[in-house]
Amino acid sequence: MQYRREIDGLRTIAVIPVILFHAGLSLFSGGFVGVDVFFVISGYLITSIIINDIEQDQFSILRFYERRIRRILPALYFVMLISTLFAWFLMLPDQLENYGQSMVATTAFSNNLLLAMTTGYWDVLTELKPLVHTWSLAVEEQFYVVFPLLMLIIWKGPRWRVVTITVALSVLSLAAAEWGLRHLGAGHFYLPHSRAWELLAGSLCAFALFGKSPKRNDPAALLGLALIAFAIFAYDETTPFPSVYGLAPVVGTALIILFATQD
Repeated sequence: MQYRREIDGLRTIAVIPVILFHAGLSLFSGGFVGVDVFFVISGYLITSIIINDIEQDQFSILRFYERRIRRILPALYFVMLISTLFAWFLMLPDQLENYGQSMVATTAFSNNLLLAMTTGYWDVLTELKPLVHTWSLAVEEQFYVVFPLLMLIIWKGPRWRVVTITVALSVLSLAAAEWGLRHLGAGHFYLPHSRAWELLAGSLCAFALFGKSPKRNDPAALLGLALIAFAIFAYDETTPFPSVYGLAPVVGTALIILFATQD
């Protein structure tokens, strides 16, 4: 897979607003959408790798997960170790008990499910959960339990069928996000079926660019950047999320992937 420097730049655009949002800077009230940008990037990169391996008859489920493990676990365990040292000295017993639960859930890539059952994203108590950010990692890993198997089944068929199935799943996921917003409460923020459409948007970008380089279109790429910036500065904790409001950062990210180059 061709290295794209502009994707690393897009990662930077995503991560800085998330950090500043959690730091409490009101200017970046919608900085949480950086996670949605990451989901699209992840969907694009992982799908590109999967379909490239399938085309070359080199794809292996075991090797796919082995690469994910080598990429994720060392950094994850380091974060958990440092967090545990601080938690041991700073937390009260009941807080430490909750932290232990989140450690187990994080190790099992299911902290998002624990959070969905116990809290809302903007509750004050989340500030006492050092591993709260691992919810997005859990969503990704749950998605990648199913998605590679789906690609093995559908990729060898006609491309129109691959695209149709992916679009249909994306629409269903977005519809589930809208439904959950009205019926499942704040914990809905963390659920994988409400976020799958964002990863699948990245997959659609991978399909569109498979075997070719992005066709440079600066106005389209700048529009994408503007959509992301709009969400970062205009959204806040009152913005219903995840929902159709997520289209701004997701479509913006897709436009950058499809039309931006390192120039």
